[in-house]
Amino acid sequence: MKELPLIARARIHGERIAIREGERSFSYAELLETSASIAARLLDGRHDLEETRVGLMAPAGFDYAAIQWAIWRAGGIVVPLSVHATPPELAHALEDSGTELIVTTAEHAARVAGNGRRVFLVDEIAKAAPCDLPEIDPQRRAMILYTSGTTNKPKGVVSTHANLQAQIETLVEAWAWRADDRIPLFLPLHHIHGIVNVLGCALWSGALVETFTRFETDVVLPRVAAGAYTLFMAVPTIYSKLAALLDRESAAHGAVVRGFAEMRLMVSGSAALPASLHRQWEALTGQVLLERYGMTETGMILSNPLHGERRPGSVGMPLPEVEVRLRNEGGEDITTEDEPGEIQVRGPGVFREYWELPHVTDDSFDDGWFRTGDMAVLEKGYYRILGRLSVDIIKSGGYKLSALEIEAALLDHPAIRECAVVGLADETWGETVAVAAALETDTAVLGLEELQRWGKERLSPYKLPRHLLLVESLPRNAMGKVAKREVERLFSAPR
Repeated sequence: MKELPLIARARIHGERIAIREGERSFSYAELLETSASIAARLLDGRHDLEETRVGLMAPAGFDYAAIQWAIWRAGGIVVPLSVHATPPELAHALEDSGTELIVTTAEHAARVAGNGRRVFLVDEIAKAAPCDLPEIDPQRRAMILYTSGTTNKPKGVVSTHANLQAQIETLVEAWAWRADDRIPLFLPLHHIHGIVNVLGCALWSGALVETFTRFETDVVLPRVAAGAYTLFMAVPTIYSKLAALLDRESAAHGAVVRGFAEMRLMVSGSAALPASLHRQWEALTGQVLLERYGMTETGMILSNPLHGERRPGSVGMPLPEVEVRLRNEGGEDITTEDEPGEIQVRGPGVFREYWELPHVTDDSFDDGWFRTGDMAVLEKGYYRILGRLSVDIIKSGGYKLSALEIEAALLDHPAIRECAVVGLADETWGETVAVAAALETDTAVLGLEELQRWGKERLSPYKLPRHLLLVESLPRNAMGKVAKREVERLFSAPR
């Protein structure tokens, strides 16, 4: 029987360790055996699940991987569910996708019980008698991931087995994954970053994944100090916390610094990496972080090179088998550098559809090219992200300003711990640049005049802030769509 390539490759890896959870280790052979048993129980006498949607709620670990593989091997569609999702978020994902079955752990069973769907506990079905499993066409649907919603409900992004394989293979090639790689996994497993970039690439390559339920420095850093990893992937928030810790206690963390320095690759993604943090991390560890850019709908699109210049503030060049173009508002291709346009992408990794939203799917493509809604500019061969068309682009005095670019420049100010830039309505300018900032210390002082003075050395005149609001803290991921609107509300609140 012809198997999915991911499964066939696992047979080659055999007794190599696939996943380590604390003191327990699990081989590829065990992953194959357990996933086959779970698949048999899900089939329950049927020949093929025929794209039945199956919810998966489990923390990072062997159970998660075994359930994921089982659903695929039985012919189902995986619907990853966040272990931290609110009841309304869970209800929407389950109801919108038409999920019929849920596989979870005893720890999380209560969260998905009582909804009329069959719920299986992984411990109870992991030893089911095996059966013949169906042959799965790579063009069949494999996964539905839900995007973050703002004014509308989150949309279900449908990827086929072929889409996921293409996303994995492009990163395996670009970042030279190999069987002796070892990587920690503490990222959420209802996002593409954790599912594909870490777990998918590692298990495709025969590498070892060490899993953690969350990122905790007192748990992860001793493993770094022990030289446990060759690869490390995280979001900028984690690198910021680590940089502050290492900078404050550098003498006490010599082994940790050496552990980071000896890794062959460290990647940052899922949010913009400030250039100042890029430089700080290199100064602390000697590691030049590799920043990349991608989406739930496409997998990774752009990446700084494994070998070559990794430019701070840039997301690099198109990955293998990925085509990228920039288009202006008139629908014309941009063929020159330094002219901003919308990123559009096509390639085998681009998703199939939004679940049961055919009109939205059609509107998201332009003659076969997926419209990302992100603005970028090409500078000396490297792409730099300017922000979301609808959120991070401020239209002021006839100019299109990147909130991300302004934020990056202001974050270099020694008094600013974090900041978010938004556009406020203005009768003269259309929109003006406004900054909400949280300061490094309680005694730090910052006024609009000082902020403008700082900006004059780093920004064009029309990008200078005209409003400043000091706050104790900012919404998480302040440049995201939901949090950005919260920042806008801060400005409109009585003060």
